[in-house]
Amino acid sequence: MILTDTHTHLYSESFNEDRNAMVQRALDNNITRFFIPAIDSTYTKAMYSLEKDFPSHVHLMMGLHPTHVKENFKEELAHVTQQFDERDFIAVGEIGIDLYWDKSTLGMQQEAFKSQIQLAKSKNLPIVIHCRDAFDEVFEILESEKDESLYGIFHCFTGTQEQAQQAIGYNMKLGIGGVVTFKNGGLDKYLANIPLKHIVLETDAPYLAPTPYRGKRNESSYLINIAEKLADIYNLTVAEIAEVTTENSKDVFGI
Repeated sequence: MILTDTHTHLYSESFNEDRNAMVQRALDNNITRFFIPAIDSTYTKAMYSLEKDFPSHVHLMMGLHPTHVKENFKEELAHVTQQFDERDFIAVGEIGIDLYWDKSTLGMQQEAFKSQIQLAKSKNLPIVIHCRDAFDEVFEILESEKDESLYGIFHCFTGTQEQAQQAIGYNMKLGIGGVVTFKNGGLDKYLANIPLKHIVLETDAPYLAPTPYRGKRNESSYLINIAEKLADIYNLTVAEIAEVTTENSKDVFGI
């Protein structure tokens, strides 16, 4: 059985004390594939260091996270482009729009999102979307960019069934994480209506730990709790969930 964590910030300072042990706990739970989203240029060095330490398990993305889109976002986007000029990445991510923290940067976020989608298309790569309090704004840009070369993952999907269908319509898999285990998360009410071929698993560690760890630091080994919840929802075994969702991740990332 192979489980894939399609979204985990293993380079986070939260893991500085026990990173090796934390990764080993995940490997012990058959979670052997880790896809690593970028945040901004201040994390690039830590990401490369992580890749060096776990070369057979870690796959890096590159992009500018929407909550880090500030006045200097064009410099940050230039950094993203420069990294792509120097080496390969598995995806452009995480990118998108977040209006939870700051609505005043919407215009800049839209510009950054659009330009990074176009970068992904030029490289024939998937995008990994971060969307918070911004479904309409994200869908508007996806609609304007919709074509055969647009595909990827709607990370940490927590929308309605209708929004799920809309995201799937843009060639996106739904990244399902800890929220599916929350008592009032809402996802478990309709997820069985979404065919499993559209689903990938993620932790978003160190954030959004699943029940029973809710409120604590999340880590990739807890992906097993998310897989168990999906097994329950889809009436399948954890091994079947692992097989299908890992295949789905291969469809997106090509490895």
